[in-house]
This record gives sequence, C-alpha cells and structure tokens, in this order.
Amino acid sequence: MAEKKGFTAEERAAMRERARELKAEERANRDRAAGEKDLLAKIAEMKGADRTLAERVHEIVTASAPDLWPKTWYGMPAYARDGKVVCFFQSAGKFKSRYATLGFSDEANLDQGAMWPTSFALKELTAAEERKIAALVKRAVR
Repeated sequence: MAEKKGFTAEERAAMRERARELKAEERANRDRAAGEKDLLAKIAEMKGADRTLAERVHEIVTASAPDLWPKTWYGMPAYARDGKVVCFFQSAGKFKSRYATLGFSDEANLDQGAMWPTSFALKELTAAEERKIAALVKRAVR
C-alpha cells in the first residue's frame, strides 16, 4: 500500500481559500456586516442537508452568543471573539465526509477536567440537538 504524500486537492483548496480570507479578515474584523456577508455566501454555496444544517447552526449561534462576530475561516462559517475563532461549521461536502461538524477552538471555554470534546458530528438537527448546541455555544463564550 502506497503512503499518502502531500495534501489532498481539497486540503490545498482550503489553504488557498484561507490565504484569500486573510486578506479580507482585517475588513471583516472591523465590519461585522462584511463578515456576515462572507459567511452567508459560504452557506449559500452549500448543497442540500449541509446548507440546511449550516443555516440552522448560524441561527442558533447568533441567538445564543450575539457578541460573536460571523466570518469565514478556511472556507467555513465561523464565529469569533476579538478576531479569534471560537466555533465553526464544517460541511460534510467540504472534505467529502459522511457528516458535518460543529467544532470549537481553544478559545472556547469548554474545559471540563483533563479531557473534553471539541467537535461534534452533525447529521440532522432535532430540538434536542439544537438545545445542546445553544448550551455549548453559551458555555464557550462565558
């Protein structure tokens, strides 16, 4: 079996996208509306269940933590405090995964003992999952 060398095409595309985002990041850090516009454009590019999940996650995050600023991060919808990403949504289609992911960075206040989860697989959102996401986001920013 041959060893994988280098980055996949999807990983290279994400890195190129991030380079473009860095140029726009200063503008987004000064202008919340610009960051949200970029985030909503990324969601609009998604297909099917990914788009539905991303739209709902966006609603939950913005309602649960209105002080977080929407932006994009490596081509993904993300939410930041003081310019640093706290949480993000990765669509299943981004890296051809079987599920979308809600992830939290080390900026999130989710610490619990010596070990805690920082990302969650999302296949669908029921009221129970929506409540869990809202609670996690609120906890992440306290």
